[in-house]
Amino acid sequence: MNIFEESKKFIPGGVNSPVRAFGSVGGEPVIIKKGEGSKIYDIDGKEYIDYVCSWGPLILGHSDYRVVKKLKEVIENGTSFGAPTELELELAKLVVDYVPSIEMVRMVNSGTEAVMSAIRLARAYTNRKKIIKFEGCYHGHSDSLLVKAGSGALTFNQPSSPGVPEEFAKLTLIADYNDIESVKKLFMENKGEIACVIIEPVAGNMGVVLPKDGFLKELEELCKNEGALLIFDEIITGFRLSKGGAQEYFGINPDLTTLGKIIGGGLPVGAYGGKKEIMEMVSPVGPVYQAGTLSGNPLAMAAGIETLKILGEPGFYDNLRAKANKLWEGFGENLKRLNLKFAFNSIESMACMFFKDGQVESFKDAVQSDTKLFAEFFHKMLDKGVNLAPSQFEAMFVSMAHSDEDLEKTIKIHFETLKEMFG
Repeated sequence: MNIFEESKKFIPGGVNSPVRAFGSVGGEPVIIKKGEGSKIYDIDGKEYIDYVCSWGPLILGHSDYRVVKKLKEVIENGTSFGAPTELELELAKLVVDYVPSIEMVRMVNSGTEAVMSAIRLARAYTNRKKIIKFEGCYHGHSDSLLVKAGSGALTFNQPSSPGVPEEFAKLTLIADYNDIESVKKLFMENKGEIACVIIEPVAGNMGVVLPKDGFLKELEELCKNEGALLIFDEIITGFRLSKGGAQEYFGINPDLTTLGKIIGGGLPVGAYGGKKEIMEMVSPVGPVYQAGTLSGNPLAMAAGIETLKILGEPGFYDNLRAKANKLWEGFGENLKRLNLKFAFNSIESMACMFFKDGQVESFKDAVQSDTKLFAEFFHKMLDKGVNLAPSQFEAMFVSMAHSDEDLEKTIKIHFETLKEMFG
């Protein structure tokens, strides 16, 4: 039986998230049976070194024994209660302790839910309707944010989505990432109407695009001067760039932060948090309603607690950085040896190679990439046992489970693949 073909009879496109369908690279997706450490295994038993890491959450690797052990302990007591548990408090304390700007946090079930809730809160707090987002940044699939989105929407050449009312889209203003003047222009044209600016501090949904020096600091100051809240979408960068996320890494103090992925240790989870005076507007303390039956469920909380405790151990990020740098430097050396001028952006343990010459500093730069070349590269790497995200516009991630042997093998396969294509 062809599982993918059978799945298409019961699931739209055969997948539960569009990019998994291999739409931008062609062919049929690999059907995964299990993951262990740095590897995943398909239903035929083939092994792959995995740099998708479930799209970022698995910073410890697949099936980390400490997380699995904790989950087994917790599941014996039940999977969900719809009532408060001590685990919720324990994870909340860790988040507040780790992330500089967060004084209070609310747990939800996904990154989309976290962002949707944070924007509602920002609108209520400022009593304003309009928001600013950046072209190519993806913040989940809620209606207001499926305008000029990146990632999956980019992959399928649908930067917006049918079903999003024009009235919603009109309240979402689009700025250019890394261009502070484009943000100033929107503030000037919409004086006193902008509730918040939401940004991925490192864009991870148009490939990996780093902020220019001073850009985030200028954005912080501009929001403060204009009375708008600054929301950092740290669903990818949270606990990835450092224990305190991108805001600690770059020294920025956003008003609200959205989290996901790593905070759940591989289970479905999201969170939003920020200054106490803002967060106390959330029900039941304040008037801004948000609820969720499975929010704070014991399994996600336990996996998150165990993961964050490990991240807090001395030397964790130094060790992870050393692994990542070995891989990134190896890739860079391969490009030099083959005299290829492709852009390669990396920061800590996340990176992206763009199939275009020159720097990639914005959405407009990213979309100049040759996606056909990427598709060829992707399949050659996959055939040789290296699993990358099936889209030019996604990040690759290094985990603590990746061994020196994994990294060296990947560098070798990377060189062989590019040599086949361009040598």
